[in-house]
Amino acid sequence: MTAPFAWIRPEPWGIHIVPADIWVDPSRPVPRALVTHGHADHARGGHGATFATPATLAIMKLRYATSDGAVPVEYGESIALGGGVSATFLPAGHVLGSAQILLEHAGERVIITGDYKRALDPTCAPFEVTPCDVFITEATFGLPVFTHPPIAEEIGKLLRARSDNPDACVLVGAYALGKAQRVIAELRAAGHTNTIWLHGAMEAMCHLYEEHGIPLGDLRLVSDAGKDDMRGSIVVAPPSALNDRWSRRLPDPVTAMASGWMRVRARARQRGVELPLVISDHADWNELTRTIGEVNPQETWITHGREEALLRWCQLGQRRARALALVGYEDEDD
Repeated sequence: MTAPFAWIRPEPWGIHIVPADIWVDPSRPVPRALVTHGHADHARGGHGATFATPATLAIMKLRYATSDGAVPVEYGESIALGGGVSATFLPAGHVLGSAQILLEHAGERVIITGDYKRALDPTCAPFEVTPCDVFITEATFGLPVFTHPPIAEEIGKLLRARSDNPDACVLVGAYALGKAQRVIAELRAAGHTNTIWLHGAMEAMCHLYEEHGIPLGDLRLVSDAGKDDMRGSIVVAPPSALNDRWSRRLPDPVTAMASGWMRVRARARQRGVELPLVISDHADWNELTRTIGEVNPQETWITHGREEALLRWCQLGQRRARALALVGYEDEDD
């Protein structure tokens, strides 16, 4: 008899689905790849065929100039991969187009989450809890210290900083895919209808989100404005621009950063951040443990993050678990 789950094999550069000879989020080019979402530590060019949601494929085309071999898969759609393996893409709640991938073979069900969060996000479809036998979960914030506050609280801090500094602007560092658009959408949901100014590196991705039905309101480029135009405004830029020469064109900016890592004060100090905003697109400790409990798999495989603490939590709860050693997964400016 074939050992249970022998058909899915973690390798250092990705997860190999052996009967179908296809890889999930491989860190090197392969003939066939399933891609969970568009961030660079999961998606890359050079694959012969790439299976992903239409939004993820659009993001990959924009960011990595990949379009050859693109195979769109809608949420809830099941496709045959060969070798008796099928795949179904399910919402992951991480960024636009992000997906969990449910793999089925020989009566066994495996879910690979990619990156995910459980908090509602107006810019992407919410995570769907789906029972399975093996649950392969990220653990970016897999330590009990990481508990993300409600995003409304952090947006409130941002809006108060704006109103407290009417002759300045608030410069928010935010990852260009997902985080920037979420911050903008949450500002709109909080009633902020004023112009939001963008670093040029944000423009194309914000347009892509709007093309996929995510309204972001009045956005304009900093390069088209004078300092007086931006007083009392919010500016969104990549984290690398916070202390860059580019920021000198802004009116006395109050420096903020939207990231789950802002929970760690030392990281905020290292970045020179005056207003740390704990806003993450990854599940925090409570969401990770709650999700494992709700999915209730026979085994949990843990990857790219703080694996040891979540592994120990599973063991203390009499849950079978293992940590994977995958390469190429690095901390984003989340």
